[in-house]
Amino acid sequence: MRKTFIAVLSAAFLLTAPALAATKVRIGFITTLSGPAGVIGKHMKDAANLALKDLGGTMAGLPAEIVYGDDQMRPDVGRQLAEEMLERDKVNFVTGVIWSNVLLAIRQPVLSSGTILISANAGPHELAGKLCAPNFFSASWQNDETPEAMGEYMTSRKITDVYLMAPNYAAGKDMLAGFKRYFKGKIAAEVYTKFGQSDYQAEITEIRAAKPHAVFVFYPGGMGIQFMKQYAQSGLRGKIPLYSVFTADETTLPAVGAAAAGNYEAGFWNWDLNYPANKKFVSEFRKTYHYRPSFYAAQSYDAINLINNAVKAVKGNLEDRKGMIAALDKANFSSVRGPFRYNVNHFPIENFYLFKIVKAADGTYVRKTVKVIFHNHKDAYYKECRMTK
Repeated sequence: MRKTFIAVLSAAFLLTAPALAATKVRIGFITTLSGPAGVIGKHMKDAANLALKDLGGTMAGLPAEIVYGDDQMRPDVGRQLAEEMLERDKVNFVTGVIWSNVLLAIRQPVLSSGTILISANAGPHELAGKLCAPNFFSASWQNDETPEAMGEYMTSRKITDVYLMAPNYAAGKDMLAGFKRYFKGKIAAEVYTKFGQSDYQAEITEIRAAKPHAVFVFYPGGMGIQFMKQYAQSGLRGKIPLYSVFTADETTLPAVGAAAAGNYEAGFWNWDLNYPANKKFVSEFRKTYHYRPSFYAAQSYDAINLINNAVKAVKGNLEDRKGMIAALDKANFSSVRGPFRYNVNHFPIENFYLFKIVKAADGTYVRKTVKVIFHNHKDAYYKECRMTK
């Protein structure tokens, strides 16, 4: 009965509910640490640990710890982890979360408890619009925005028709919706494949038959590795250009290598952005872990520093959730992406860039920043959010 009662209490009441004075900052971090997508979780975990190390393991004088959980790419497992972190570990914040379907699954138990939820990756449109909440923030982007940038760029290149592909889950649908919002040419096909699929030979055969001007895909993690390798092996890469988002990055390029050379990506962050905080982060990350960080790492690093800023603002009084939310809303910290501000729905208003996959001096393949596509871009759903500033 107690658990059910807590779940239906209003967030407004819980944000002011009295509690014992905290002696430690506890952060629940949900990600994927096993299977083909485990490399993404490794980037996120390493970056979060680095951020906490840079803070000396404390926030506002309180010792801080991160409790990690492996969601195994499953919404039900993610929700179970969130409930355990809230009830057993008594976490003050929940962050991490790669997959949009997992974030949607943990949203209700975390937000209804009054706990602050900060996404370090996933950005489903529901949370940017009708399901926005005072105690939810994104440290990354809304799903549609990055493909919107690629749609804008491909339109500027006068590409006449595009073949679209993505996994059949919440983020895949958001990604293609965002692309179509800004691409003004013809959609040759819109194909949704099984989430976690590894063999794309049948789909590549269909692309060959369709003969589109270009292909646009969203395949994060292991899905991207398999698709890019198979696309290159098919011989289509030299005939039909491949554009993507969240597909060719520092989690996949070490395995894909030359098969991604020349491909274009879009995103809000890159290792070569010329900001002091970013230079420090990339240098320390490579020195500590001996590999180049991805945007997943950058978002996680920012999420921990965002939390630290909120705890400092209330001088370690973790009972003051309203004060921490007000501090989070100001985004007054040195982000690795450079300065940004929050929209009314607590999603960042930020720049989006075009990247090209090139061979670096050390022989590895990296994303090189080419230009800004959008300056201070807002997501398409904030007007559906009922919160006001």
